[in-house]
Amino acid sequence: MRASDRAYRTLRQDIIEGHLPPGSVLGEVEQSERLGLSRTPLREAIGRLVAEGLAAPSTGRGTVVTEVSLAEADALFDLRTVLEVLAARRAAEHADPGVFSDLAARFDAAVGPLRGGEDPAGYYRLTTELDAAVDAACANAYLAQHLKSVRVHLDRLRRFSRNDPARLSTSATEHSAIARALAQRNPELAAATTTLHLHHALDHLQSHQTAEPMTHQTTDQNTPPLERTP
Repeated sequence: MRASDRAYRTLRQDIIEGHLPPGSVLGEVEQSERLGLSRTPLREAIGRLVAEGLAAPSTGRGTVVTEVSLAEADALFDLRTVLEVLAARRAAEHADPGVFSDLAARFDAAVGPLRGGEDPAGYYRLTTELDAAVDAACANAYLAQHLKSVRVHLDRLRRFSRNDPARLSTSATEHSAIARALAQRNPELAAATTTLHLHHALDHLQSHQTAEPMTHQTTDQNTPPLERTP
């Protein structure tokens, strides 16, 4: 992996997880030393973050991590719903039934443990697998790329949402329904189950938000990941 790619992935993940909260200065000297690379690949990585909207130039401060607000949720979910539903329809037309049947079974198996309060880290990885499978099956690289761009901003919003075992278990059931519809290669059912899940995810995000937004002053870098809103 190129040094710039490694730097980009590390910084991007640090921003999404809140280790580099909004307002953090991406200083070249500091980050070069932290990541163990020269400034040239670091500049390239920061440029990619700026293009993605995760960082922006700030007068007198250099490049800083952009702010994130729950007010953006409606607009992001409007766009994501359009893209996800279209991707689900296209993926259903080309889906490998075995891949999605396996994913459905794994989501079903996750319901009980999540309801019991199990650490959701494995569940988040499973939702990422489903996203990747849909992106591959939709057979549209442009659509998949736009979805990835929207998802990264939604991932930042997850810190506004409480980690609710009841919602997580319900979300796993909804993901199972999506995967099962794809396994059946049913475009209409895949679109309907995707729409329903995203509606519930947005409702939960807006009605179960934490008391404090993710800001440079209040973010605790040791805070565990909160519910992803895929």
